[in-house]
Amino acid sequence: MSESAQTIAEMIRHRLDQLTPTERKAALVLLGNYPVPGLQTVAQFAQQAAVSNPTVLRLIAKLGFAAYADFQRRLRGELEARLRSPLTKEVPATPAAQGESGGFLPTYWRSVMTAMESSLKELSIGEFEGAVALLADTRRPVMILGGRLSSSLAEQLYLHLRELRPEVALVRGQTASWAEQLLDVTPAHTLVVFDIRRYQEDVIRFGQEAVRRGARLVLITDEWLSPLAAVARQVLAVRTAVTSHWDSFAPISAVIEALIAQLSANRWPEVKQRIEELEAIRRDVAL
Repeated sequence: MSESAQTIAEMIRHRLDQLTPTERKAALVLLGNYPVPGLQTVAQFAQQAAVSNPTVLRLIAKLGFAAYADFQRRLRGELEARLRSPLTKEVPATPAAQGESGGFLPTYWRSVMTAMESSLKELSIGEFEGAVALLADTRRPVMILGGRLSSSLAEQLYLHLRELRPEVALVRGQTASWAEQLLDVTPAHTLVVFDIRRYQEDVIRFGQEAVRRGARLVLITDEWLSPLAAVARQVLAVRTAVTSHWDSFAPISAVIEALIAQLSANRWPEVKQRIEELEAIRRDVAL
């Protein structure tokens, strides 16, 4: 499967409101343990989702597949792509490696820009605005969590957001300490989770438990969609594959900046007052 092609998970997220209740049920079962149910037979998939065989076939037809075998072929390609590590990613030879002019940087830069443009086309404006609304609601405390590498993105959002509104917390430390942080999660909370391919089981379990406790989940993920997409209130999925053994964080960082920019614009009088007060405190205590 081409890493620039739309994934089945993305197709489902974009078509959820067009599905019948039973088709939606099957689709959510697929997202919840993606892509395992779809790799089973039609009968096994249907049984797991507690729907009929024809319902599963109608779902894959609405996703644009003429046959269940075509659907499974795409899923198998996606599974291979989402499990790739830096050791297994196929990276095209760069002009520098081929002895051509221009060097590595322009080629890599263009691949990042392609990922950015593709991300913008795929992002749902409704999902984005829904995420902004949750983050802007100061009655809702915000918790932010990232994975082994994506924790840097979580901190980027945290450092900006805590200046714009109160009650923002970053989940840090060893996973053994996360239970204490989950203990205080209530239906009033908004949880933002960053989870990209080779998804972390501890991050997924944290998000699932927070949702079980009533929190609203904003998921920021890649085109293959973290399993948390099945329980998230808002999903912001971007393209991360570029001409490198490593995925790019640039599109995710751009989403973070857009969230902060929109939130600031929507609540500028309150944000301005808070920043002015913050600057006054910094002057007074010489920090």
